[in-house]
Amino acid sequence: MADVRQKEKQLEQEIGTRVEGSLDGVEVLAVELQSPDHFTVYVDHADGVDHALCARVTDVLRDYLREYTVDVSSPGTQRPLRKPEHFAGAVGRRIKLRTPERRMSGALVSAGTNGITVDETDIPYEDIVRANLIDERV
Repeated sequence: MADVRQKEKQLEQEIGTRVEGSLDGVEVLAVELQSPDHFTVYVDHADGVDHALCARVTDVLRDYLREYTVDVSSPGTQRPLRKPEHFAGAVGRRIKLRTPERRMSGALVSAGTNGITVDETDIPYEDIVRANLIDERV
């Protein structure tokens, strides 16, 4: 699993730099490997994410299409949380997350410089493998 997360972080860095440098206002929220040759890129934009924006992002990533199947998606209601600013914007909301040791869900109480607090548990950012908002409308 550590190798998968390392590959996701590498792709996130590369793809984020490429997409955000090419398309004004587009933020790459996360890259998730679905299999060794398939990944999904979650993007956001102040004006929303539509099919045309996803197509433009895919075009920017055309070099990856030789090696990977690439899906581009809006974050949806279970928005991925990867960066400290993502967590800061979600304080007060319910989240689910995974660390190498466990899975948990709860209220995001705080997001600081070094980590977050979920319910009464402090979790350093470097221990978070994956985190997402929980759709509270369900």
